[in-house]
Amino acid sequence: MVSLEKYDAVIFDMDGVLIDSEPLWKIAMEETFREVGCNLVKQDFQKTSGMRIDEVVAYWYNHVGWGGATQKEVENRIIQRMITLIEENGKPLTGVVETLNFLKHSEKRIGLGTSSYSILMAAVLQTLNLEDAFHFVHSAEHEHYGKPHPAVYLTVADKLGVHPVKCLVIEDSLNGIIAGKAAKMSVVCIPEKTHHPEPKLIVADYRYDSMMEFFLEISR
Repeated sequence: MVSLEKYDAVIFDMDGVLIDSEPLWKIAMEETFREVGCNLVKQDFQKTSGMRIDEVVAYWYNHVGWGGATQKEVENRIIQRMITLIEENGKPLTGVVETLNFLKHSEKRIGLGTSSYSILMAAVLQTLNLEDAFHFVHSAEHEHYGKPHPAVYLTVADKLGVHPVKCLVIEDSLNGIIAGKAAKMSVVCIPEKTHHPEPKLIVADYRYDSMMEFFLEISR
């Protein structure tokens, strides 16, 4: 059972935590990779879950390869498709708004640390009407390394003015959990529903089936 009294800040991942964007990512990537001749399917993308999109594209270029379009062109196509899908389909996962409101009234510092690019982060926050929900938001786009490197979370903690050990991270992917643990933070795992069961997620400090379950526990 998580005790919020131990923490001064809560830092959220975005994809699969605030918004059910993993299926949208898989649609955007599957369509775009097919256009350049790579017949990847949704299950393949579990291998790159939690990575920055440039790292995802580089991974598949190195493992499968394609001709014609550059990696940057493929990356940009995926991003533009994602923005459209977010604007058309984006909504907060159940329990997200309640959790954010509770944390705000509990006077916790609230941060967002995502592997997604800033342009996608902005699209999600605007579509979900969460632009004012966080004290600081940050994309790993601005770090030398993305998750599982802890840089994005360490930057958020620094900007929030909170020591890492007093931060609680909410994540859905193994790469994100590793990033949070490497930053010396405690980690809540709420597994993304389209992932296959991943035994390694047990490395998280706490696990819940949904954000609503997490909210109901912390608000008792």
